[in-house]
Amino acid sequence: MAVQPEGTPCWADAMFADVESAKAFYGDVLGWTFGESSSEYGNYTQAYSDGRAVAAVVPPMPGQESPSAWCLYLASPDVAAAARRIREAGGEVVMEPMRVGEFGSMLLARDPGGVPFGVWQAGTHEGFEKRGERGAYCWAEVYTRDPAASDAFFPAVFPYRVRRMDDGAIDFNVFELADEPVLGRMAMTPDFPPGLPPYIGVYFAVEDCDAAVARTTERGGSVVFGPLDSPFGRFAALIDPQGAAFAVLDLARTTGEMPRISDV
Repeated sequence: MAVQPEGTPCWADAMFADVESAKAFYGDVLGWTFGESSSEYGNYTQAYSDGRAVAAVVPPMPGQESPSAWCLYLASPDVAAAARRIREAGGEVVMEPMRVGEFGSMLLARDPGGVPFGVWQAGTHEGFEKRGERGAYCWAEVYTRDPAASDAFFPAVFPYRVRRMDDGAIDFNVFELADEPVLGRMAMTPDFPPGLPPYIGVYFAVEDCDAAVARTTERGGSVVFGPLDSPFGRFAALIDPQGAAFAVLDLARTTGEMPRISDV
């Protein structure tokens, strides 16, 4: 697999206080199986769909009490240079660039509005082995209460072109690489729970959105919004039983015309 262009969403993982419960939940909702945990790397455990790596789960470090959340990693050929740009653009580097054995190097950061994300410089681990298919990552959106800050920040750190989706109902922009949409940016509305912090919503493809929503709620999760029909597929934004936000998308069930995208 070739190294991915800078700014490409390339991996996702989540920290859970109860990893075994998380594995059972996502195994049911997304059909994942899990590999052996790596004690050398804090019991980091990869998730698989059809035998291909699609994400990972990990328990918190001793003494760390961060809320459960999914983290999306954006590809970079140089995490140290990315860290400099993050600071110059007004963001915060939460975890300094660090080497993860032969797998690669990473950092964790927040944009000026508090949106968390990661940056990954690939070594032997180049990212998703499957994407855009059932059980795998298929899209992501920055959910923020400070859309202007995100619109200025992310293109300053990554080589994104910002374009606007012309839909009067929502404030939604698209970040593109080489004319291909790679990331959305949505202003958080009153529909979002007031205590929910800004985040990057990671979308996983499913065969049946409604069934995935039903399994989520049956297992103690909740619905932020949806299921909703769209030209991109039927989707829903969800929160798992441990409080981590994610989304599901049935790519095959499309409705309506594609919205017009224009330059900002």
